[in-house]
Amino acid sequence: MNAITYPPTIIDGADTTAKLFWARVKQFGDKIAMREKDLGIWKSISWTDYGNKARAAGLGLVSLGLQRGDTVSILSDNNPEWLYMDFGILCAGGVSSGVYTTDSASQVEYLCKDSTTRYFIAENEEQLDKILEVRDNLPELRKIIVFDMDGLRELDDEMVISIDELYDLGNAYHAINPDFWENAISQSKPDDLAILIYTSGTTGPPKGAMISHRNIMFQISNQTPLVGFGPEDEQLSFLPLCHIAERAFTVFLPLFSGSTVNFVEGLDTVPENIREVSPTIFFAVPRIWEKFFSAITLQLSDATGLQKLAYKWAIGAGYKLAECKLAGTTPSALDKAKFWLGDVLVLRNIKRFLGLDRAHYLGSGAAPISPDLIKWYLALGLDMYEVYGQTENVGLATSNLEEKFKLGTVGAAAPNTEVSISPEGEILLKGPHVFMGYLNQPEKTAETIVDGWLHTGDVGHIDNQGFVKITDRMKDIIITAGGKNITPSEIENQLKFSPYISDAVVIGDKRKYLTCLVMIDQENVEKYAQDRDVPFTNFQSLCKATEVTDLIRSEIERVNKGFAQVETIKEFRLIDEILTAEDDELTPTMKLKRSFVSKKYKELIDTMY
Repeated sequence: MNAITYPPTIIDGADTTAKLFWARVKQFGDKIAMREKDLGIWKSISWTDYGNKARAAGLGLVSLGLQRGDTVSILSDNNPEWLYMDFGILCAGGVSSGVYTTDSASQVEYLCKDSTTRYFIAENEEQLDKILEVRDNLPELRKIIVFDMDGLRELDDEMVISIDELYDLGNAYHAINPDFWENAISQSKPDDLAILIYTSGTTGPPKGAMISHRNIMFQISNQTPLVGFGPEDEQLSFLPLCHIAERAFTVFLPLFSGSTVNFVEGLDTVPENIREVSPTIFFAVPRIWEKFFSAITLQLSDATGLQKLAYKWAIGAGYKLAECKLAGTTPSALDKAKFWLGDVLVLRNIKRFLGLDRAHYLGSGAAPISPDLIKWYLALGLDMYEVYGQTENVGLATSNLEEKFKLGTVGAAAPNTEVSISPEGEILLKGPHVFMGYLNQPEKTAETIVDGWLHTGDVGHIDNQGFVKITDRMKDIIITAGGKNITPSEIENQLKFSPYISDAVVIGDKRKYLTCLVMIDQENVEKYAQDRDVPFTNFQSLCKATEVTDLIRSEIERVNKGFAQVETIKEFRLIDEILTAEDDELTPTMKLKRSFVSKKYKELIDTMY
């Protein structure tokens, strides 16, 4: 267990997130905290509004019987109400636990049982149905609160109330007990359990990571200056708030900086919303960065010969500057002039199309990303940094920075963070951000935190400059029948750099050679097929088209050239069904579950051997 005790992090006199939140509400007042789009118009919400709604939500729960330490689960897409509930719960002394909107009713039941959820928040009728389906198996459940009552006005269920009713209860409670709210906030302590974040469950049932106020406050203080957040910055919130990265960027880091959070209307409107907001800071998982690159590739396929030539020249000038940045050298005046011209004529339009024309920080994390993809963004003139961390260390542990940058690595250790490599090659972390442990799983906690060191499960090494390179997950390393150790993620990342490949899983453990299952990028491959008059009727027939398999084969052969003979892909098969986060094959953050895919598609894999 983690026997090390670190002093609490104090920010402007506050030692818990509850205290810091309420101090910021008083300090920032009318400053815009967040925006959401309603009926086509972006509407602003001030810090005062934020605080009043959070207080009404928290005291509403108290009036329903919430006790200090009770768990409240939130099942909703990103919206201001998520944040009102989050801080309402924390300030009232409860524990906030996010649930992925893609989770099934049985998964919701598991999470609620494991966390002993007493109050459940559902976004709408669809999410309400999940909890109603399993509530008879949840004897601890006391009340269900619904954000959006569309289609539910006639519902007569004494366990279910609307968020407006909750606000009314909270405001009435505050009128009678005017000192309760601030007294409750003052009782919060650094070592109190603040939030539960359930791991994605790639290797079994999700585990509830217990995160304290102390953990979060350290990361708020440590991470915000590292990213370069400021009060004028604009962010876009679209990744699930159940994920530690989005929770940090949307909920916690703005407590330090006072930046403004903008909520997307939905995942399908991200490209439109990012162009409207033009955020100055943007964090995303590699899947999103790959999508943006694919969108530009798609646009270029329809460009005129002159436009293609202009892009090639401009991006070439960008690559020259990117090489200098990576080498730590100063570009010549001529190279700078060429880039300026290329930027004015071509690259600025691409950045505007992507909605990144104002961005001064782009971050990628939560999964490995191709170094070539980062280099492309650098060539556009965008500062993109790969970072590393996990739920168990509450976000960021290592980071590339403007002044310390190395492509192909996840950067150097963040301030006040120790990074080490075990004799087995596992990356170990130590610092005030190491979590409290797994809920109800002391054995797993004891395996994960040893003498204060967090065992990450990732394999890697640290070079002589302090840069950390992750080679793979320990459980994912492939040992071929010939005894060769292969790290599949490097190969997979190169494959995913192709605009035609959405995801890939390399197979080969205890086998004679490597093979691969490929998930194609539907939009780009459809466009490729249409441009060449390849007949297809649906996604399955698209995957079976000879021209498509030839296309993917050529992409694999291109990647094979960069690897040793033993690391090359000898055969491949296409997954001929469209997968979404609701499917068991994918985690909520859109990563293919290697072990699940290997089992489900065993017969398909066997045809390659």
